Amino acid sequence: MTRLHLHPERHLVSRVGWLRAAVLGANDGIVSTASLIIGVAAAAAKPADILVAGVAGLVAGAMSMAAGEYVSVSSQSDTERADLARERGELAGNVEFEVHELAGIYVGRGVDPATADTVARQLMANDALAAHARDELGISEMTTARPIQAALTSAATFTAGAALPLGIVIVTPGGWLVMTEAVASLLFLALLGGIGARAGGAPVWVATLRVTFWGALAMALTAGIGRVVGTAV
Repeated sequence: MTRLHLHPERHLVSRVGWLRAAVLGANDGIVSTASLIIGVAAAAAKPADILVAGVAGLVAGAMSMAAGEYVSVSSQSDTERADLARERGELAGNVEFEVHELAGIYVGRGVDPATADTVARQLMANDALAAHARDELGISEMTTARPIQAALTSAATFTAGAALPLGIVIVTPGGWLVMTEAVASLLFLALLGGIGARAGGAPVWVATLRVTFWGALAMALTAGIGRVVGTAV
């Protein structure tokens, strides 16, 4: 007899919600705080002023990320709830039509009509709303919007990311600050890109180069603006 070896499968799509918020928060924390510090330092500001600007950027950025994530993901959640309420009403009004609609989805995926009809009826007998939410609306437990989780994740990871370039200010002499901040922050971004890619199962080098390039561009533009403003003032 052939024995079937059952093992739990690990699908990385289950990480999409928190991973997106985590990578976005940490990336923004590093890029925005490092760019702010470099811009202020390039304007020939005093070390104390640079540190104050960095701390202010950290606090403001973390709150902004949390609020932005909460609002945007709440909008997604509101849309999902509205779609589910509409679908619940349709199920209460014409069950047979909803059976044919669900069966049609399965036929479109390659299932023969008779089997599709049987599957649709069995799934709807178990939980009609869940079946339509998953296969008609694309809403599932793994992808459903979680505003509070997204807000807290973004705020925490932004703070962690911003703390890295902020720490460079504390340990680096003023004359070397701009160069040290830029190099260290690019290394932080490269590390973040690699970790995010590994966690999401994506190519490491592609993600690393992507975040490093855009981070370098942001810091270069900010340093240039800081230099111009500092000279003008």
